[in-house]
Amino acid sequence: MTINNALKMTLVCVLALLLVSCSAPSVEHYSKTTPNFDFKTFFSGKLKAYGVVQDFKGELTRKLVVDMNATWEGNQGVIEEDFVYDDGETQKRIWKITLNDDNTLTGTADDVLGVAKGKSDGSVFHWNYNVELPYDGSTLDVNFDDWMYLVTQSRLINRTSIVKFGVEVGEVTLVIEKI
Repeated sequence: MTINNALKMTLVCVLALLLVSCSAPSVEHYSKTTPNFDFKTFFSGKLKAYGVVQDFKGELTRKLVVDMNATWEGNQGVIEEDFVYDDGETQKRIWKITLNDDNTLTGTADDVLGVAKGKSDGSVFHWNYNVELPYDGSTLDVNFDDWMYLVTQSRLINRTSIVKFGVEVGEVTLVIEKI
């Protein structure tokens, strides 16, 4: 093996290790954690969220408050979200949710591109979806990678990575409470 090939092989191994170390665990990793996160039970009735948005450097860019109302008919749910940002901007998202028997969930909303897909296990819920975000007078298509961690039966922490072209460009952190 030449020195050039050895360097290439070393670089490939280092990149592979970096990729593996950056990947999040699967939702099944949390199967033994408590309290048990039941999506329909938590997202029922009125909820309130308080949060921050950070850019890719971790710098705070916005604060927000979200009023939510969730209703269900069987395994079909509607979650209405009313966002108010600290700069006065408002936004509304209405999720249409379907719960499946295997702890998976699908959801759609007007600004969500395609279908959001998620799954819960233990005290954790994870879902992933693409969103058309308003940005600088236009829109930007980004991926939202949401991890929700149930802290108590009435409070959870939601961490969302905002990704564009495979690179995290921002993060949203919310505390969501049943009221």
